[in-house]
Amino acid sequence: MSLLEIRKFPDPVLKKKAEPVAAVDDEIRKLMDDMAETMYASFGIGLAAPQVGVSKRVIVVDVSPRDEIRESQLIALANPQIIKSEGSEEFEEGCLSLPGFTSVVERPSKITISAMDREGRDVIMEADGILAIALQHEMDHLEGTLILDHASTLKREFYKKRIKKQAVANQ
Repeated sequence: MSLLEIRKFPDPVLKKKAEPVAAVDDEIRKLMDDMAETMYASFGIGLAAPQVGVSKRVIVVDVSPRDEIRESQLIALANPQIIKSEGSEEFEEGCLSLPGFTSVVERPSKITISAMDREGRDVIMEADGILAIALQHEMDHLEGTLILDHASTLKREFYKKRIKKQAVANQ
């Protein structure tokens, strides 16, 4: 396994719709493993392939408490899609690709998704609470949607200006 570079806004790969995975093979499993290692090293609870520069519909999520992380609690999925949702919940979200930015996002509070697991099997999964939020956040990345897109225009523009200012300062 190896650590991957997490792409930061405004990297164009983050706004591109990811391509479906034809089959979960050794290459996709290695991507899932590397993404998981990168997510854990970055103290994140989820990561989508576009965040590491790979425009594939692959996500990893682990919402277990940091002191209880076990590989068995890792969820690695290809081609996830919501097939049912209900309720509504607001949650303040952050993102590894948007350092220093958080935004309250309203999402369904309970979801059912279909996907392929690490072994390429079709799975149906129900989730609620923080797991539902994390899964939806990562699936947004597969559509080229960031939490920045859920924020108010004012908050979004303020963050964009801050990023531009940092880029100029780093030159």
